[in-house]
Parts: sequence; C-alpha cells; structure tokens
Amino acid sequence: MNLTAVVEQYGESAALATGGLCIGMLFGFFAQRSRFCLRSAVIEFWHHKLGEKLSVWLLAFSSAVVGVQLLILLHGLDVTSARQLAARGSLSGALTGGLLFGGGMIMTRGCASRLLVLSANGNLRALLSGLIFAVTAQSALSGALAPLRNTISAWWTVDGGSARDLLAITGAGHLGGLLFGMLWLAAGLYVSIRSGWGFWKWVGGIGVGLTIAAGWLFTYLISTNTFEVVQVQGLTFSGPSAEWLMRVLSSPAPAIGFDFGLLPGVFAGSFLGAWMGRDLKLEGFKDGYSMTRYIVGAMLMGFGAMLAGGCAVGAGMTGGSIFALTAWLALLGMWAGAGVVDRLLDTHPLSESAAPQTAMPLRAT
Repeated sequence: MNLTAVVEQYGESAALATGGLCIGMLFGFFAQRSRFCLRSAVIEFWHHKLGEKLSVWLLAFSSAVVGVQLLILLHGLDVTSARQLAARGSLSGALTGGLLFGGGMIMTRGCASRLLVLSANGNLRALLSGLIFAVTAQSALSGALAPLRNTISAWWTVDGGSARDLLAITGAGHLGGLLFGMLWLAAGLYVSIRSGWGFWKWVGGIGVGLTIAAGWLFTYLISTNTFEVVQVQGLTFSGPSAEWLMRVLSSPAPAIGFDFGLLPGVFAGSFLGAWMGRDLKLEGFKDGYSMTRYIVGAMLMGFGAMLAGGCAVGAGMTGGSIFALTAWLALLGMWAGAGVVDRLLDTHPLSESAAPQTAMPLRAT
C-alpha cells in the first residue's frame, strides 16, 4: 500500500500522528543510547575539551544538515513552505530567546528533548522541569507571557522567503549547504576518533541527525499526497509540549497531527533504550537550592524557546538543517548563553553540583 492509499484510507491526521510516533521512537532511542545532549556538548566546548558529548552533537547536527540538503538536491524534499523560512521572523526574538534557552538548559542540566529522554528513564528532576517548561511555553505562546514575547519579537524582524534563507543570502545554494554539512561531519568524525571508540556514540549520534531529516521528509511526502493543506515541518519540542499540556487541561483538544505522536514516541523510544542498557533508575532532588535552580532554568527555557521559535532541536537542528537565519542566530545564542551561565555556576555553584546524586535502580526485567 503506497502513501497516497494510506492517507486516503486513514486520513491525514492519523498518518501524521503515526509517522510522528515512529520517528519520535527512533529519536528517543538513539538520543538515549548516545547520551545526545547539547548542554554537555556546550560545556565540553567552553572548557576546551574535544570530548565524547561534543562529538555526538557534531555527528547529529552534521548528519541532519547533510541528510536534508541531499534530499533537497535530489528533488525529494521542498522546504520553501516551512514556517522557519516562509513566515516573517524575529531576529531579536531568536537571539534573546537563544540566550535565555541556553542559560536555562545549563540550570536544568538538559535541553527540552533531553528532559523528555531523562524523564522516561526515571529522572524526576527532568520530569518536573519538563512540566514547568511546557507551562511556561504555553504561557509565552498565548498566556500571561505572550505580550512580553510579542514586544521582544517586534524589536527586529525579517521578512520570510529569501531574506530568511542563509543559503540564498550567501549565494551558496543547496550544494554549498551540503558541502558545509560534510565539513561539520568531518569535524564530528575527527572529534569522535580523538575521544575514543564507542558504538552508540557513532550510531546514535548519526541516527539522531537522520531522524531530523526523516521528520522533514515524512511531513513533506504527506503534504504531496493529499489535497488538504499539511504543514511541512521537522522535529521540535517546545510547541508539542505546549500542545500536550493543553490537550490534558482543556477541551476541545488541539487537532491531531505529527506533533501528537512525536512526544509519546520519544518517551517510548528512550524508555526502550534505557531498558536495554539497564539505565532505568529513579532520581530526585538533593535539596531545596537545586530545586529552585531547576525551576528557574525550566522557565527560562520555556520562554526562550517560544521567543526563539524552537528549542535546541527545533530551532538549532531542525531549523539549522534548512539554514534558516533565525534558527542559526538562536543556536549561536544558545551556545553563548550556556557558556556564560556555566561559567557563573562554576564560580558560584548552587549546591547540587557539589554533592553526588542518590539514585534508586529500577528492575528492568
């Protein structure tokens, strides 16, 4: 049965949700097994260490760029209608949001996707932080924080289309984008070799990146096999987190689509990876100071993600893979904000980093 027949029989919503579930499971599994984490990569970078976490992120990011640009060059993907390129964007929102998100992910010890992965492994700190992240993201989208987000976003805007496309601005084209991605892939391979062999570091890192390309490809194929308007999109965690919050708290629930299946898929994939690797364990807070740190960090991430137009995966990797100007500006902001806050916490630690964590293993039978 081809994709057109599947869409005709089950409908666009069911097809999108199923695809989101499957791709999410792959992302969650690869991210858990490879310990994919932008926060850890940033810390290694700012501490001048070419380590394992940096290599995983480089492999994932470069694989996403290479995969997406190769699909475009082979005429298998068209992202010109994606909101990261087509819609009017905010440069002030991207930079400010990236800085806030980067600082927040240092405080919570993980970005939005990492919190979801850790929650599936039994990390209660990540679970609480993820819930606060979702509440803040929804507030910034259409709640009490929305006026502040709109004000900051209006400071410096850019038109959609070629004005928001770095490949068009620089004249590099998609071949240039592919070569750029291959250079970063070579850098990732170099750092990986220097940091030592690890099967899941290589396979998991590249696997994470390819799921980004798979998300773009799947939604594009659905859009070309239906008469309904379907948004071409990739993986992100800020919008889906807010959507799932409203699905639980309000009625009628948001329409079912790709994002509906994504979060449960990532959770399930991460749980499977943790079960296979015997990584399931309950972890909680050490003290009140550390809880405050996680709460503040999650709030910064939630507001920052909505301001920047996405999280570390949504803006940084998904938007970065199509060379959206605002996505790259947000990603630079995340690296800079994380570096500053990491240095501040090194100078003035907030308790939990100074003491070992207690963990209660779960049986994985």
